[in-house]
Amino acid sequence: MDQVVAQISLIFPEFSRWFSAGFIVFARIMGFIRFAPIFNRKEIAGMVKLAFAFILTMILTPILKPGMPPQDVSPLLFLLLNFAVGAIIGYIAQIIILAIESGGDMINTQMGLSSAMVMDPSTNSQTSILSRVITLLGLIIFMQLGGFYWMINAFIRSFDVFPLYAVSVPLDKIINLDYLVTTTSNVLYVGLQIASPVLLATLGQDIILGVISKTAPQVNVFQLSFLFKPVFGAAIMIWILPMLINVISDFFLAFSNIY
Repeated sequence: MDQVVAQISLIFPEFSRWFSAGFIVFARIMGFIRFAPIFNRKEIAGMVKLAFAFILTMILTPILKPGMPPQDVSPLLFLLLNFAVGAIIGYIAQIIILAIESGGDMINTQMGLSSAMVMDPSTNSQTSILSRVITLLGLIIFMQLGGFYWMINAFIRSFDVFPLYAVSVPLDKIINLDYLVTTTSNVLYVGLQIASPVLLATLGQDIILGVISKTAPQVNVFQLSFLFKPVFGAAIMIWILPMLINVISDFFLAFSNIY
């Protein structure tokens, strides 16, 4: 195989340059796809991801106009560093979706549905039903607002900050610490915003049931709470759904500058 590549390089002098650059671009794309929202879901077949990465590599490599790779640096180092840079960009985008998922977990716990867990094949872990539904709703809103374009734009801009053949990662330029701190701190804040109507409604219900248990001890309030909480919480969720969509949309638009 090495002899074939060497012969092709002799016949086509530019082959070695484009071939090396294409592999490195492909590594960065795969790191990005592994962690970025939408792309990292296991519902998307692996062959589809590889085909998308290959097509994007064929598009980006000529645009970047790469030079010859340095001879004194191992190509494996370039592959690892570019994979890490792509993974960092994808993970920063994933943090935005985690804030929506945390709100679903809070609602699920407050409604007493913590025992109703399902297996999420996209993460290979147990997840709550409402968390799954709200996360999928958030992904749909994210795509509708142009989240796919934001992520691709951030990925392309990463080549300006970290070129293909760079050997030192400028974390201060790749990662905006203020943006990262704000997004991570907003995971709990936005989750509480999403879950606050259900939290307040179920809190009021707990207070009412507590008063009933004191005034009428013969009523089995503990058993009634298992019946009322899911039904009451579901009614609140249906009522606030339009407002919930607006809250999620405003959150995504506020953090659209992923990179």
